[in-house]
Amino acid sequence: MANLNIDSVKERTFDAIVIGSGISGGWAAKELTGKGLKTLVLERGRDVKHGIDYPTTNMYPWEFKHRNEMPLSVREENPIVSRCYAFHEDAAHFFVKDKEHPYIQEKPFDWIRGYQVGGKSLLWARQTQRWSDFDFEGPARDGFAVDWPIRYADIAPWYSYVEKFAGISGNKDGIAELPDGEFLPGFPLNTVEKYFSDHVKKAYSNRHVISARCAHLSKPEPIHFEQGRVQCQNRVLCQRGCPFGGYFSSNASTIPWAMKSGNMTLRPFSVVQSIIYDENKGKATGVRVIDTNTKEVIEYYARIIFVNAAALNTNMILLNSTSNRFPNGLGNDSGVLGKYVAFHLYTATVNADVDGYTEFKTEGRNPAGGGYIPRFRNVYKQETDFLRGYAAGLGAYRSTHTDSSGVGSKLKDSLANPQLGGWRVGSHMMGETIPKESNYVKLDKDQKDQWGMPLLRISVDYDDNDRKMTNDYLEQVGEMFETAGFKNIRKEITQGKAPGLDIHEMGGARMGHDPKTSILNKWNQVHTCNNVFVTDGACMTSTACQNPSLTYMAFTARSVDYAVSEMKKGNL
Repeated sequence: MANLNIDSVKERTFDAIVIGSGISGGWAAKELTGKGLKTLVLERGRDVKHGIDYPTTNMYPWEFKHRNEMPLSVREENPIVSRCYAFHEDAAHFFVKDKEHPYIQEKPFDWIRGYQVGGKSLLWARQTQRWSDFDFEGPARDGFAVDWPIRYADIAPWYSYVEKFAGISGNKDGIAELPDGEFLPGFPLNTVEKYFSDHVKKAYSNRHVISARCAHLSKPEPIHFEQGRVQCQNRVLCQRGCPFGGYFSSNASTIPWAMKSGNMTLRPFSVVQSIIYDENKGKATGVRVIDTNTKEVIEYYARIIFVNAAALNTNMILLNSTSNRFPNGLGNDSGVLGKYVAFHLYTATVNADVDGYTEFKTEGRNPAGGGYIPRFRNVYKQETDFLRGYAAGLGAYRSTHTDSSGVGSKLKDSLANPQLGGWRVGSHMMGETIPKESNYVKLDKDQKDQWGMPLLRISVDYDDNDRKMTNDYLEQVGEMFETAGFKNIRKEITQGKAPGLDIHEMGGARMGHDPKTSILNKWNQVHTCNNVFVTDGACMTSTACQNPSLTYMAFTARSVDYAVSEMKKGNL
């Protein structure tokens, strides 16, 4: 029996454990296995194999029972996830349903999740922008949160590293507040978007409209073919999973890359209950897992642990990892764990009609979505009555009109041949929110889920800074549209939209210089438990206004490189 136990422990012992297989967990798996570490990857959901488990990817619209709409009964049963723009018949199987994984909203918060191998990397909007020092220096300059322990120079080489592997399309725009990267050719703006870009360039000294940068293979390099991926087909059906690997996901890229190393063990259906801390050794020794099907509790062991469960789940695991040394959660001597959660403002849109250009139309689709307006407010100096700033998406398109009058062959002909109308243009806001102690998550003391995990209580809300920023976006972008000659300008605040639908929740285990005010150091390493690393959204000290996934990937590759070098030195 003794030998059997020894063998069992040996089978459950690895060099490294990665919690989560989404966009950052996939990168942790790739980097760790690539450096020769036997790595266990834990995923609470099912396995989703690239090219195999995308059941709707080649379906035609008429093949969906409800023409890709969700039935009323499903929407009524799942009011939270139904508010997500991508929750339709073609991708509903990749979303967590409301009742399956409950949480407690102290204030309205739409928590959108994807529990499967690959996580939300199957569903993300694929927009990828680097941060600059205007972002990393923001908290120190503007006096909120805590100072980031790194600057752009620390992360820039790692942006390049992940961009080359993932495949990022874009142009060298030469904008200081939005650094250029290692780009594949960018997707072009259409006629009206290009007109607006030229207009903004002439009319404003500090504003730009550029082609959106996105994780699509516009022109694959050999490294992408080596991953089994090929050129994006511009289908814009990405949320179904792409059989071509035309956009970056963990499923198409990092997970199979790690698997072929021979060093990765993937265990789906594994809810991580807690990280095991050994008081005598003064470090974490493993992870306690609950099998989602059998409810069996199993322990796995490793020298280093990467926590990449997605921002709020990572907070939940750390808070639930209590011991005599850490009674309030792993690494939580400061008491800030779970606090200073922030997100992005997607709370307003500006739309308008465009006269002219009817001799032009678009052919095919643009997977980048059109244009991008980098942040232009409060960049070089404080110029408004709110802190920080916002970026904006931009897209122009020809409207269509279908004559539904008539009957018989005339009606069929009209339906099959919609007529092109005039051009329309639209923009949506992407604003930075300020991390505050009053925006937090914590564990409920009494209520638990079906696996015995405490339910997460979420208390996150907008503030006056958000409202002022939203109004400024409407005023400034409305003015840009007006000076461009656009007509019938419609400025709208999205009513009733709770935080969370941006799907960019960040923070709770922030990085910082001081263990008294932060959880992680400059290497994403828990200050007081140095063999545990957090490189997903939970690590974010502030949010900037760029889409965050590229930064998570870069943080992860950088942190793994550091961790493995420390292991070789005998420091971990």
